[in-house]
Amino acid sequence: MRLTLSTWNINSVRLRIDLVARFLAENGPDILCLQETKCRDAEFPLAAFTKLGYPHVAINGQKGYHGVAVVSRLPLFDVDRRGFCDKGDARHLAVSVRPEGAPQPVRLHNFYVPAGGDEPDPLINPKFAHKLAFLDEMARWAAEDGLAAGDAVLVGDLNIAPLETDVWNHKALLRVVSHTPVEVDKLRIVREAGPWVDAMRVHVPPHEKLFTWWSYRARDWEQSDRGRRLDHVFVSESLAPRLSGVSVLKEARGWERPSDHTPVLATFDF
Repeated sequence: MRLTLSTWNINSVRLRIDLVARFLAENGPDILCLQETKCRDAEFPLAAFTKLGYPHVAINGQKGYHGVAVVSRLPLFDVDRRGFCDKGDARHLAVSVRPEGAPQPVRLHNFYVPAGGDEPDPLINPKFAHKLAFLDEMARWAAEDGLAAGDAVLVGDLNIAPLETDVWNHKALLRVVSHTPVEVDKLRIVREAGPWVDAMRVHVPPHEKLFTWWSYRARDWEQSDRGRRLDHVFVSESLAPRLSGVSVLKEARGWERPSDHTPVLATFDF
């Protein structure tokens, strides 16, 4: 069986349900992980996803902010939600799926890491301090609980562009939140704590530019191409050999009333 998994920071699922419907109709992933849904669980558009052929839904919502969800053609089980930094924010959701032909269930973690504000100094910016603490807790949890011990995937808007080729200009962004050395180092620790394999860079060589986000502030985002790779797909070492492809749907950034993030798709063969 071929399993296609996608991740997308939609920046309000209710405002952009038409975009999500278009994406699902044109690409047909088996599972879609959403971040920044910006709605409480009771407000999530369940009926729309059922109509689209995605009857299995897990939600961790929050009024006005944050929020993550997983919608699936396949049954979901062992649903769990973890809070970080004693904040109570809806930034994590875990589910398990059992694709046909898979030797064991696949554990899926959907994350929305805090953006961190504008000033990359934790002493004067509480949002940046929160981001760094969140990453530290992610790394400890991954190591202590062995999150990547079996067939597992970690996806989401991690709000960090780790490689020089993950940003449009490395030198210009070294002091910009999302690409500072301290953030990059902490994400490396998260990845090594699994250990997780950076699935996107398995299929797109590290020397090539790769972006998933283009700012709303850009007058012509496509021509200027000042992007960053903030959205990620990490897979456990045991699952990595089954990864057959990864792609970024860049054209979605040009759709009407788009998110500033674009969907990422990963395909696995069982």
